[in-house]
Amino acid sequence: MSFSDNPQFEPRPIVSTDTQEPGPSAPDPFAFGAHAVSDAPAPTAPPPVENPIWSGWDVLLIAGLTFVSMLVLQLLVIFGAVWFVYPHSNLSEVSQKPILLLVSQFLIYAVVAAGMVMLVEGKYHVPFWQSIRWNWPRSEWKLLALGAGMLFTLGLMQSLLPMPKDTPFEHLFDRPRDAYLLSIIAVTLGPLMEELFFRGLMYPVLARRLGAAWGIALTALPFGLIHLPQYGWAWGAALIIVLVGVVCGVVRAVTGSVGASFLVHVGYNGTQMIIAVVYTHGFRHMEKGIFFLC
Repeated sequence: MSFSDNPQFEPRPIVSTDTQEPGPSAPDPFAFGAHAVSDAPAPTAPPPVENPIWSGWDVLLIAGLTFVSMLVLQLLVIFGAVWFVYPHSNLSEVSQKPILLLVSQFLIYAVVAAGMVMLVEGKYHVPFWQSIRWNWPRSEWKLLALGAGMLFTLGLMQSLLPMPKDTPFEHLFDRPRDAYLLSIIAVTLGPLMEELFFRGLMYPVLARRLGAAWGIALTALPFGLIHLPQYGWAWGAALIIVLVGVVCGVVRAVTGSVGASFLVHVGYNGTQMIIAVVYTHGFRHMEKGIFFLC
């Protein structure tokens, strides 16, 4: 299947007018197998398919910002709720309230999104959406259908893998109100932020150094691993999500569009949500083991 990109959003190469020789710089942490420097003139080679202006250090910086934001903001939200909203409840009870997790998740997304925009536009002075390759495809319904088809295909694997019977994530759907709020995030901010980081920021750096195949694999692996805690550290569930990451990575590599991989991601999560709403009569009769959102 091929998908058309919008050429007007293709990032243009940045031409520098500075004739000064570049000084030594710190090695890129993703520059595996770098070639030795030689005084002989290098043969002319075609430019790489992926050539982001940021480096692996920048990707690690955003990853670190995400980790710190998760620790700090979740604690702030929980302690703030104990002091101002639930003064007669203990800390353990308050920390289990799904609405607080959703609030902290929204704040984390806001901080990380601001960090990515400030990195690209503040440090490198280029438009964020153009440089991240948010090329909106013209075949939206095909991409959404691909995500839905991936859900049903991977669903067949669940009978062959050890799947968790009860997970912390499923308890977020215990109340219809929380379930609907989480469903909205699952088809909007969740896939948007994950695709911007993994397929927008991280993939092109890895693909430039190692090629598209390794770029796809090495973004899909952490993409699956970060979901392990919410599924009770079950490797079967993580494997399903790793495969989702592989498909999204392939779409990103083939189309050159983060918007395309975002639509596939939305199709996968959105189909689950539609099935869950119908199957549980509006999240009123929850069944175990029906969610593998990413």
